[in-house]
Amino acid sequence: MPAQACATMRAAMTQAFQTLPDWLAYCEQLHPVSIDLTLERVQTVARRMQIGFSCPVIMVSGTNGKGSTCAMLEAILLQAGYRTGVYTSPHLVHFEERLRLSGEPVKAPELIAACASVERARCQNDDAISLTYFEFTTLAIFEVMRHQPLDVVVLEVGLGGRLDAVNIIEPDCAIITSVDLDHMALLGADREAIGFEKAGIMRTGRPVVVSDPLPPQSVLDRALEVEADLWRVGVDFNVSGDKQQWGWAGRGRRYSGLAYPSLRGANQLVNAGGVLAALTALRERLPITAQAVRVGFASVDLPGRFQIVPGQPTLVLDVAHNPHALAALTANLDAMGFFPTTHAVFGAMADKDLPTMIRRIQPLVDKWYFTDLPTPRAAKASHLQQLWLDQNQRADVTSTLYVDPETALQTALAAADPADRIVVFGSFYTVGGVLQGGVPRLAAKHLSQT
Repeated sequence: MPAQACATMRAAMTQAFQTLPDWLAYCEQLHPVSIDLTLERVQTVARRMQIGFSCPVIMVSGTNGKGSTCAMLEAILLQAGYRTGVYTSPHLVHFEERLRLSGEPVKAPELIAACASVERARCQNDDAISLTYFEFTTLAIFEVMRHQPLDVVVLEVGLGGRLDAVNIIEPDCAIITSVDLDHMALLGADREAIGFEKAGIMRTGRPVVVSDPLPPQSVLDRALEVEADLWRVGVDFNVSGDKQQWGWAGRGRRYSGLAYPSLRGANQLVNAGGVLAALTALRERLPITAQAVRVGFASVDLPGRFQIVPGQPTLVLDVAHNPHALAALTANLDAMGFFPTTHAVFGAMADKDLPTMIRRIQPLVDKWYFTDLPTPRAAKASHLQQLWLDQNQRADVTSTLYVDPETALQTALAAADPADRIVVFGSFYTVGGVLQGGVPRLAAKHLSQT
């Protein structure tokens, strides 16, 4: 497109787009594919915008546990008095959730202005540079952050690592959480290939924390190849504990008598160990007191990660969306104790290993509520039901279909007894669908009628 025509179109669009949803809808149709793992286009626009940070940057990659790791880092850093900028994705309900500034979601007007800046840079020369939705919005979020007086930036990789748009930033410390099978069509067919992509966020001479107890060899080889400062769980730091408390020991630092993180689930201790390793590696630039660590872990909050909502019946919300995450969810549900009936509201993306996901949790579920989701990437509820039928061997289990998660949840509530539990899981869209009006507070029909 000629520069003059592009400039005219840009001016018209900038004036027409008065809301954040306007800009997000525009971003969705800029690029021919929704995911395009390359860095050249986004790097070019970032250079035009002079994107960069002068404060320490912690980058987090991995298959599962990224969001929890970012939340724990944020909670501790805030308790230590630092001004934080934290970028995570995707969001549950509102796009503004993706960027938190000192613990608070960014305001829409700031993102609107940043989107206009990205558009100006994208169309700067004769031909406009095509950006995906994620690339465009990542640049907008970076634009907001770079104008803030931040002490530390925490960035969650969207997909993979090596070719993810977030990786245009140079991290001062990298964290690689669990590595497992997910997004295999894009990242590779096995853990070694996927690990290589995750390891792309490592930088020469800078610390990289590997909190996966059994990391792929490709991750370790990459650390050696780039001469990163490797912090490996079980080698460079250790986590131990009993039913009441836990402790951490690493290079030149030890924490003991810690209360368990307020994020529920046995898997969170693995993430917490990686968090302390990263903070210890950066202690000369970001000193942290033991009190900040204790209060941060005790106060951290992250919706949708084995989130147990009090009520009758009990409600469990979990964005678990691959077999590895489903295994953790199943173990956590099993540890909750006895419930007469478990109702499962399940919606998921079509590109996941759906049969394995269903098989992992199937022994705990008594009633299935399969739901459609508001995205073309989602599997239809009828397809999910058929996958379940193909492997179901219990005559006492039922299933029904719904057009959205909220309808499925309300139907499950109508069928549930006060002592039952309802589990909503499978995707950010599934959990987000029941959080549109806030966190549900359930009261079974038997209680509401008394």
